[in-house]
Amino acid sequence: METRDILRAVDHTLLGQTATWAEIQALCDDAVEYGCASVCIAPCYVARAAEYLSGRVKVCTVVGFPNGNSTAAAKCFEAAEAARQGADEIDMVANLGLVREGRYDEVLREIDAVCEACARPVKVIIETCLLSDEEKVAMCGVVSRSKAAFIKTSTGFAGGGATPHDVELLCRNVSGGTLVKAAGGIASLEDAENYLKLGAARLGTSRVVAVVKKIGKLDSAAETAGKGE
Repeated sequence: METRDILRAVDHTLLGQTATWAEIQALCDDAVEYGCASVCIAPCYVARAAEYLSGRVKVCTVVGFPNGNSTAAAKCFEAAEAARQGADEIDMVANLGLVREGRYDEVLREIDAVCEACARPVKVIIETCLLSDEEKVAMCGVVSRSKAAFIKTSTGFAGGGATPHDVELLCRNVSGGTLVKAAGGIASLEDAENYLKLGAARLGTSRVVAVVKKIGKLDSAAETAGKGE
């Protein structure tokens, strides 16, 4: 797999609490230079990033982040406001308390409400490190029935990220064209390539572009895999 193919699947991510506009601007520049799918940034920077990028790269932001336990109305407001400010995609955190209680109809209603509020592709973060395999499979069904475009493994803020087991499990159990985004802990081109080969369509990572920049050229992944930090 060519490095460019990997980068085209990357949501180049910076969601740290202390991120500055200068850092977001640099993230945007890198995303353009390396041909990433999007930048994934905090809501407060969406308007500036959308204006700065002017369509060169998609702007993705987060809703109900990172815990997922804000109200459905609050999530809908966040999503609508993000869309108004120029976000192209929305990554929302599912209400994991409802998931653990098996209240999947409520989870589905919330997802659909957010999708309707923003009229943008939505990726539903289910925080795989906090759920059982049975709950993950159930959420594949929920997201597949919903209006969301993706199911996503992780926020990266809950002590765990994507694993090959979870990505394979999600890819095997989604249906109806629902896609899978692997996120959290993707530290090398080898990691990224493995997740894409398992079936992930998108990768949330802050480190893959850094690896490519360190290498200094867009070689094939086979030549560069494993050189990440």
